[in-house]
Amino acid sequence: MLLSLRLKRELKTIAAMVKIFCSNHHDCPKGAVCESCAEFLEYAEKRLSRCPFKEKKTTCGKCTIHCYNKVMQDKAKQVMRYSGPKMLWNHPILAFFHLLDGRRKTVEFRSCRQAVKNDQVK
Repeated sequence: MLLSLRLKRELKTIAAMVKIFCSNHHDCPKGAVCESCAEFLEYAEKRLSRCPFKEKKTTCGKCTIHCYNKVMQDKAKQVMRYSGPKMLWNHPILAFFHLLDGRRKTVEFRSCRQAVKNDQVK
């Protein structure tokens, strides 16, 4: 799977948040994840690899299309609400970039699809 640097960083941030959440909620050793959290990470990776916004992506919470199913979206909210504040201490650089990414202007899906078409024509 080929991910841009931006999406690789997003995946690394999600993985760090899941590890924090899992180690404090599921009796896993620090840095390890349980089976359900591993499934969530795999799901998140698939969704990121298919993101139509690619480099122009904002954070998933501000996205205009919400590609996660309801169960996974609720899991993401739970993980991020718990792990978000702890990221400042555990992974300050990832947290800083996540805050910057959240300030990106959201892109409408139609304009993104048109931009992809224009890139293919060139």
